[in-house]
Amino acid sequence: MVRHYLSEFDLSATEFRGILSRASELKVLQKSGTLHESLPNKVLGMIFQKSSTRTRVSFETGMVQLGGHALFLSPSDTQLGRGEPIGDTAKVLSQMVDAVMIRTAGHDIVEEFAQSASVPVINGLSDLLHPCQLLADMQTCVELRGDIAGKTVAWVGDGHNMCNSYIQTAKLLGFNLRIACPSGFEPDAAILQNCSENATLIRDPREACEAADVVVTDAWVSMGQEEESQKRCEAFAPFRVDSELMALASNDALFLHCLPAYRGKEVTDEVIDGEQSAVWEEAGNRLHAQKALMEFLLL
Repeated sequence: MVRHYLSEFDLSATEFRGILSRASELKVLQKSGTLHESLPNKVLGMIFQKSSTRTRVSFETGMVQLGGHALFLSPSDTQLGRGEPIGDTAKVLSQMVDAVMIRTAGHDIVEEFAQSASVPVINGLSDLLHPCQLLADMQTCVELRGDIAGKTVAWVGDGHNMCNSYIQTAKLLGFNLRIACPSGFEPDAAILQNCSENATLIRDPREACEAADVVVTDAWVSMGQEEESQKRCEAFAPFRVDSELMALASNDALFLHCLPAYRGKEVTDEVIDGEQSAVWEEAGNRLHAQKALMEFLLL
């Protein structure tokens, strides 16, 4: 049976943790210079309707390191950009590649593509979820602080796709998530309700960060929201993660940010460049986590 990874809930908790463990193993192999080509001649089609640095480089590099190949497909490179039905594109690509990663706006596009595809489909980002980033974030937490189960994570900022993915992962892996966001910028209501035993909406970022084991934030203005920049910056100003806010968290708390970061807005220099910041290792773990995911889906 073909497996997809569109949401954290496409994996069991055991499978998710297994991918994290494998990602750490692959990281050791790569750092030691050991050749490991587990996916020879496999081809990943990468559809980018939304651009990215980390997503493209990590998937493309990952496939090369695993002995395979990756194809970059922008809207101008495919018939999707000229109005071909999503299902038709999925069926065609399924005849030619071994897996597809799609990074787009509407989550319905990802789901429709997967419904018609006969090869694994990976959600590289949608407006609802960013499940690949959560693999990297959880790998970072586990490697630096051990099992995340039972710990407290503070999400500070916009209740968008990253926040939604944190909510689902909290339920899957059994950690406690406190969400601090301004009114009007809440996470998806259905996702929050489904995971209410593990995720709590808290307006005050100070309360959310109190004794937290991990503090996470993201950009206030995401791609496609540039016209809302001034409004968003005003609304989110009290939610900036600075050294005062981090001081409320546990002494060994980690700071995470999926990047790109807009320094001086959602996070200050002293936090993102500070000793508690794990953002660079988090970014690097996108490579290893996605390699482990592709092995899981293709082997």
